[in-house]
This record gives sequence, C-alpha cells and structure tokens, in this order.
Amino acid sequence: MDFLWILVAFLCGFTVKQLGMPPLVGYLLAGFGLHSLGVSPEATLDTLASIGITLMLFTIGLKLNVEALLKPEVWATSLAHTGIWSVLVVIALLLFGWVGISDYLELSLQTTLLVAFALSFSSTVCVIKMLEEASELKARHGKIAVGILVIQDIVAVIFLVASTGKLPSVWAFGLIGLWLIRPLIYRVFSGVGHGELLSLMGFFMALGGAELFELVKMKGDLGALLIGMLLAPHPKAVELYKSLIGFKDIFLIGFFLSIGFTALPTMDMIVPVVLVTLLLVAKFLLFFGLLVGFKLSGRAAYLSALALTNFSEFGLIVASLSVENNWLSEDWLVIIAVSMSLSFVVSSFLYRRAHHLYAMQKDRINRYERAGSHAHFDRPEGAEVLIIGMGRVGKGAYQALDSDLGQRVWGVESDGERIQKLKDDGFRVAAGDADDLEFWESICGEQVELVMMALPSHFEIKSTLEMLRLSGYRGKVAAVARYEDERQELLDLGVDVVFNYYSEVGAGFAAESRHLIGQPDT
Repeated sequence: MDFLWILVAFLCGFTVKQLGMPPLVGYLLAGFGLHSLGVSPEATLDTLASIGITLMLFTIGLKLNVEALLKPEVWATSLAHTGIWSVLVVIALLLFGWVGISDYLELSLQTTLLVAFALSFSSTVCVIKMLEEASELKARHGKIAVGILVIQDIVAVIFLVASTGKLPSVWAFGLIGLWLIRPLIYRVFSGVGHGELLSLMGFFMALGGAELFELVKMKGDLGALLIGMLLAPHPKAVELYKSLIGFKDIFLIGFFLSIGFTALPTMDMIVPVVLVTLLLVAKFLLFFGLLVGFKLSGRAAYLSALALTNFSEFGLIVASLSVENNWLSEDWLVIIAVSMSLSFVVSSFLYRRAHHLYAMQKDRINRYERAGSHAHFDRPEGAEVLIIGMGRVGKGAYQALDSDLGQRVWGVESDGERIQKLKDDGFRVAAGDADDLEFWESICGEQVELVMMALPSHFEIKSTLEMLRLSGYRGKVAAVARYEDERQELLDLGVDVVFNYYSEVGAGFAAESRHLIGQPDT
C-alpha cells in the first residue's frame, strides 16, 4: 500500500505543478482521493508526518532570531489577532446560525468559541513552505510571519496544557541544563564534518529534542524548535539547514496526505465549509490592519498578512480534543479539516502571485500606511553593475568585479543581518528586495547597465525579472541557474547570460589553474 500512496502523491503533485500550482496542493488532493476510494492509511504515514513537522520546526529554529519575537509587531499582532478574530468569528457564526443557513451552524456559545479559536491559527507548515520556495524566510515580511507563527505555537501549548489539565513535569526545569552544555554540543557539531554525519546529527537533535520535551510532558514540536534555536548561532547552522531541507520536504508529504485521511465531507457540509473558507478574507484584513497599525510598510504588512491567510493544522488538534471531551461534534472536525485544506490551496495559489498583485495595487495598499512607515531604499550611488543576492555566489561575483570596476559595482541584499556584516567588511551594499517594484523604480534613473541575479530561488529570479520589466529597466541582465531546464527557461524569458554554476564550475576551476602549467589566463 505504501507504493500506492507514493504513486498517487507523485501523479497529483506532478499534475498540479504543470498547472502552475505548488505540489502540496496535489498531495492534499491525493489524500482526499485515496480516502474516497476506501484506501486505509498505513501506520507509517502518521510517523512520516510527525517526523516532517518535527524537522520543519527544527529547521525554523536554526534560522530564527530570538530578538525578532520580542518586537511588538510580532507578539502583539499575534495575541491581538487571536483575541479579535475569536470575537468576530463567534459573532459571524452565531449570526449564520440565527439566519438558519445550515443546521451545522446552530451552535452553542461554547462550541462557537472553540471553533473560532481553532480557526485563529495559521499553518506553520504551509507558511514555511511558501516562504522557502520564494527564498523569503530572511526577508522582513518573512521574519515577521515566522515570528507570529512561533507566538501562536506558544499559545497552542498553553491551551493544550489548560484543556488537558496535564501540567509539565517538575523535571521540565532541568531543560535549562541544555543551555549549560551548549559548549559541548557545539564541539560535537564542529567535529561531525560535512557528510552524512551532519545530517544524522540534525535528525538526532531534532527528534531527540522532541522526545526530551515529551518526557517532561511538554509539546515535542516546541522542543525541536528550541533545540534548533540553541544551535542557530553556530557557524555550521546554515549548512545543517541545507542538509535537512530535502529530508524535511519528503517527510512533509506524509503530513499533507494524512489530512485527506482525516475525514470526508458530505454534500450538506458544503455551505458551512464555504462560509468558513470565506472567513479567510477577514483573516487577511485583520492581520494587515494590525501590522500596518504597528508601522510596517504597506508591502511588508501585505505580504506577511497574505502568507498567514490560512487555517492551521492545530485547528484539527483542537477539534479532535474537543470531540473527545464531547465539546464538539465529529461533523465539525470534518468541516475544519476540509476548510483547512481549501485554505492551503487558496493561500499557495495567491502567494505565488503576491509580488505581481502588489505591483498592480501598490498605491491602494500603501494608502493605509502610517506616517513614516513607508520603506526607503539605499541609493547605490554611481552603480553601473548591481549584484542581486550577496550570498556566496554574489560575494564571489562582487569580489571578482571590484578590482576592475571599483565604485561602479554594488550588491543588493534583503537580509538585514547579512547587510550589516557585509558593510562591516567593506562591501558596498544597498538594502532592498529584488522582487519589489518600488525598489527598482527608485533607482531606474541610475546609470545601471547590468543586473546580475545571484539568487538561490528560480522562482524569485523570475519574479525579479518581471519587476525589472515593469520598472522600465532596459539594461542587460545576467542570472545563475542550477539546472539546464531552468537555464533555458531564463534565456527564453530574455535574460542575456545564464550561468549554470553546477555544469560550468569546472571551466572556472580550469581557468583559475592554467598558470600552474605555464598557460596564460584566458
């Protein structure tokens, strides 16, 4: 049976990818399709889903800055949204029930409160997948969205403790000892090398951390997150993150499939499912309004709110617990499961077009900004060459050109921490998001002749290319690609030069070594 669901997951994921949607939509459809055909899920499916979520939270911790959680736009937005949303949804559901739209909506006040609370959370899995695909975890809006998700996870832990009556063990205080042994953990981390031991250590720390927290009666997923945060300052944290990405994505397929096996809707559930799904509009508006209120720019507030506009898998946990305690009917477990799945589809579809939608509506969106909150961009004075993305590839290109072009070459980076480090090292770097139309409009009058895109995401490169065209840029464009089909696609889209750094690194290596055998450099 394992082969069957792997086959169906692949076929559905492949099909929706050809339609321009993320594969996770196909995995959701695969789960519901298999369930409707009477296929029973294997026990290993839940195990895969659990490992996937644990690895995901661990990798989030590896890239999480604790200081970001302490900012008012993060913790206050998260808490305020949960409170205001719960009140608004309770009113809406009671109103729907009073009108008599559906029998499922005729709920008691207690049941309505539980449903509203369950729907207040956003999906960590869905949001992180979208942000990773767009390489925006380190962008301003990405950090805010992830921070809000972490605060929501903390609220979830408090709810589970309160609802089950199970307090953490007194041994939970012993977890403070993890901080004390951090030097020892770092020494081991430094000595594992760069091969399979590095990935194995990642699994050990993620799953071990989750198990450790479970032993003291705390949420295991929270343990994986905190262990990741413990390792985040280590120089090899980024390398560990990259080594686990593929594993995490494979295991998470089990999570998306398992949602479809939760329950199947009946025809009379269509009305409540549609009404609950329509509440996503209110969720977006509420997040956007709160973030703008905390003086975020219109763009950052819009992108963060759009990423968070979905329902969380935690809603299923709340619903299941409520069913066990006879607080909620099993029908509402089905309604929440289907609405959550639809929210994933809607959110994934819209976020892939988020930057295009902003470019088309930026004046209307920015109208709601508070005074002084609009983003301002550094001026790359005298720049003729802009290198977009100052990671290892971007830095290498900058250093190669700097000796010849000097002040005429600048880097562009969206990660604030990386920008400061680069400036401290003497790099000329402008802060800006490559797929922000306003950034390109702000420098369109500059004498930029060449834009070099050293971005890790093919999706982001295409989005940046669109913004360049909308801004009226007429200079040359160069880009990097990992695979030949991506290289050909970028050439077809009008990029002048595309460097495949997997296939062409050998040529560069040979060029740098020619002098060793008396051959002149070319």
